[in-house]
Amino acid sequence: MKDNREFLSDEFIASLNKFNLRARLIVEGFKIGLHKSPYHGFSVEFSDHRQYNPGDPVSAIDWKVFAKTDRYYIKRFEEETNLKCYLVIDHSASMAFGRKGITKLEYAKALASALAWLMMTQQDAVGLLTYDEEITDYLPPRSLRSYLDEIFKRLYNLQGRKKTATAAVLHKLAEQVRKRGLIILISDMLDDMDSLFSGLQHFRHQKHEVILFHLQDEEELNFDFKQETEFIDSESGEKIIVNPWLIRKDYQAEYTSFTEKLKQRCFEAGIEYNPITTSTPFEKSLFDYLMKRSRLY
Repeated sequence: MKDNREFLSDEFIASLNKFNLRARLIVEGFKIGLHKSPYHGFSVEFSDHRQYNPGDPVSAIDWKVFAKTDRYYIKRFEEETNLKCYLVIDHSASMAFGRKGITKLEYAKALASALAWLMMTQQDAVGLLTYDEEITDYLPPRSLRSYLDEIFKRLYNLQGRKKTATAAVLHKLAEQVRKRGLIILISDMLDDMDSLFSGLQHFRHQKHEVILFHLQDEEELNFDFKQETEFIDSESGEKIIVNPWLIRKDYQAEYTSFTEKLKQRCFEAGIEYNPITTSTPFEKSLFDYLMKRSRLY
């Protein structure tokens, strides 16, 4: 790496400028603006009441006040300026895998760097949490542009290590995050699915928007090894020697079943699922994602 901003070339930043990620971030149908807004539904604080005027939406009437005063009043809310985004990055040992070109972890760093820059330039508050079998680093969300350097530094220094314990980490973060925000998890998802979703659903119960970027290497998908190979579990150290062509069909069927189940459970939980292979340039993955969001909203 040349520096903490290796993945953010001037050309890439210029191309990012045509997107407004903030306008795509929807929670319960509410679009966040860059200023204080009369709308409510996301990270709002009650301001005061005012008398109902003809043309005001009936749904905005405070019926409890009406019951006490026999007069119609409307609640007024003050929208918070900043959306709070939490970038949650898995850097367990399996994320260091990448036989051809970039590793899953390097890809995660690139994607997280671009998302942090994009959110911060739109005056959103961005935080960072990294983990393996425990939380290894945490930066609470802030909207200061100077904060980007610290986020880049932490990402730059990440190394793949130890086992994964995603569920426990997500539960701990969910207990710390009080106001609704955006949770972006970047991981290869090589963890127990039931416990993983117990952590993800903790955020959904608290009305957070959750976006999952599922990173996969081409060889994990295709299992296209040509000769007898020794495989080593990067997290447990367990070794096994196999003839890949003898188990390729069963492996691919099992892996496909895993990813389809993951996608289905995300859909059921209201979590946005984005599968990404590391052979796709991360700039393209990000632009394709932003274009998809623009079409959805």
